[in-house]
This record gives sequence, structure tokens and C-alpha cells, in this order.
Amino acid sequence: MLISLLILASGCVHQELLLPSGSGESSLASSTEENSSVDISDLNMSVQEEQAVARIPFPVSEYSRLPRSGRATVKGSIYLVSPTGQKILGKQTRLYLNPVTSYSRQWYQQSYLGGHKMAKADPRLFNYLKFTTSDSNGNFAFYGVPAGRYYVIGVVRCAQECGYDTPQNIRIAKEVSVGSGTTVNVDLSKSIY
Repeated sequence: MLISLLILASGCVHQELLLPSGSGESSLASSTEENSSVDISDLNMSVQEEQAVARIPFPVSEYSRLPRSGRATVKGSIYLVSPTGQKILGKQTRLYLNPVTSYSRQWYQQSYLGGHKMAKADPRLFNYLKFTTSDSNGNFAFYGVPAGRYYVIGVVRCAQECGYDTPQNIRIAKEVSVGSGTTVNVDLSKSIY
């Protein structure tokens, strides 16, 4: 619980977290009540194993080769496009950068694209995620990003304007390539049909 509060309250671009095995943390920033929480529910949720896709073993050597600091910036805006063409901004929502690895690629393909629930993520993953929060216009920025490939991930809350009876958290993810010392502009959007 304490770690969850630290993530939500910090507003920090990068969080260094090392969750010990068996730490008892059942969710990190997975609240669906607040749009201001980052949706990493399928990274660290408790689902029955027979309902979840098993994750590949955490590739320690792959992650140990990732640079830990950099000079690049990843910035952009997050929004949905409703069936009527209305732009619904992701206001004050948490976003995160997840380095592209075999481990995150499995999540992207099977959970984000495929719609399957994943087994709980290895706690070591959280040492490699960077977090930020969008402003009231849906604009966001990550600073000090190392060169590499990343999934930029965020959530926009939408209800009747998207044709839903009750508010829904719609996750948006996009893969980006970041060069050393560059600025990458990301249009993190999704159309609702």
C-alpha cells in the first residue's frame, strides 16, 4: 500500500522500486476509481492462474543491459476520438514508459493487442518503468530518457461521449524509438468505434 501511495503522490518522472518477492503488494496504482492513476493492472494484479496467460521468465540479462539514464525527452498528448469525432483528453492521468524487451513485448502482443489477462508481473520490472502525469490538456513529458525502444502507455476515462453507459478506462499504448539526446513527439490516441 505504501509503495502504491508513493507512486501516485510523487509525480516523479522515474521511480526506482524494488519489490521483494512475497512483499504482499497486490496492486500498484491499479485503481479504476480515479483517472489519475496509471493503469498497470495487468502488470501486478491478482488473477486466478487458470484465467491468466503465463508470463515468460523475467529476462534478467536483457534488462541488465538497458541504460539507466539518458538525455532524451518523450512528450506528446493523450486522448480518445469518440464515434462522433469528439476529442476526449486524458486530463491529469498517469502514464508510463516500459522498455521494449521480450518480456514487455509479450504483454503488448497478448494483453494490449490480444485482450488477454496476464499473470502477475515480476516485481523487478518496476525498476525499469518511468512515470509521469499529463496536464489538464492531456499533454505529458518524460525527461532523462535513455536511448532505446519503449511502449508509452496511459489511460483515458470515457463514458457517454464514447457510447458507454458507465465510465470506462480505455488504455492506449504505442511503441516509440528514442535516440540519444533527442525529443520524440507522441500522439497517444485511439479511436472508439
